[in-house]
Amino acid sequence: MGETVAELGEFGMISRIAESIGTDTRGVVTLGIGDDAAVMNLGGATIASVDTMVEGRHYRPEWCGAQEVGRRAAAAAMTDIAAMGGVPRALLVSLAIPSDTPAQWVSELVAGLTEEAAVAGATLAGGDLVAAENTCVSVTALGALPGPGPVTRAGAQVGDVVAIAGRQGWAAAGLTVLSRGFRSPRALVAAYQVPTPPYPSGPEAAAAGATAMIDVSDGLLADLRHLAVASDVLIDVDPDQLPVPDQLLETSSAFNVDPLTWILAGGDDHALVATFPEDAALPAMFSRIGRALGPDTQGAGVAVNGRLWSGRGGHDHFKG
Repeated sequence: MGETVAELGEFGMISRIAESIGTDTRGVVTLGIGDDAAVMNLGGATIASVDTMVEGRHYRPEWCGAQEVGRRAAAAAMTDIAAMGGVPRALLVSLAIPSDTPAQWVSELVAGLTEEAAVAGATLAGGDLVAAENTCVSVTALGALPGPGPVTRAGAQVGDVVAIAGRQGWAAAGLTVLSRGFRSPRALVAAYQVPTPPYPSGPEAAAAGATAMIDVSDGLLADLRHLAVASDVLIDVDPDQLPVPDQLLETSSAFNVDPLTWILAGGDDHALVATFPEDAALPAMFSRIGRALGPDTQGAGVAVNGRLWSGRGGHDHFKG
């Protein structure tokens, strides 16, 4: 099994992590691991987000290796930056692990974190390492806002077009496959293990005049409801405008599942969904899926084909 973290020691593990990260060639981190805090040059206004991943709650070790856990954790935090129109620049990671965790597992986790950070153009700047009963990875993402200000959830206007960028429903389909004891189709399982967020689409949406934006981490309808309530509008989703790829269609048939269940209520793909003025030119990665209307008589919310949606439409961390 190799050395454990306890055998290597806290500072020995930190030294190994520092060696694996190396020097930041992007010039973002001017002082990294080894001091009480990191020093960074983010450029522009700073935007920050934190996301936590707990073993057994957000992933199962038999489904995700350490490298995949690292990539998932980094993606979840950095997509929040993109969803505000920001550009991820640096990550800080708090890692709580049992003392008998293999040191190699930590090294692979760090490799996943740095790989996903590089995809978004960010750098792993440092963090914290503590002993705990269960594994918990908490990632703080720091970024820069290239535009005049952040795109929040609260700016959607009546008449706006609702559009999405990135894959949706793939990770949920992959989770279903794994939950049923299978490992294929591999493309869907891989989508659950390592998401592919459209990081550049966030700043592109902001530049195109997006009025509101959110990332889809818990489910399309659930996250659209957050945006709708914050903006005091009714988001009406047209399912006919949501593409159903062959991979989802074939797998849904094999598992006797409506593929729209994955697309409308599935999370973990970290797509971006935004609202734009009707006359705005949508950025290349975005496709129209609905419209923002005036609030229903029951208030702001989400509808599908004009019918108010009363279900959860996604994941709730405290309701399963």
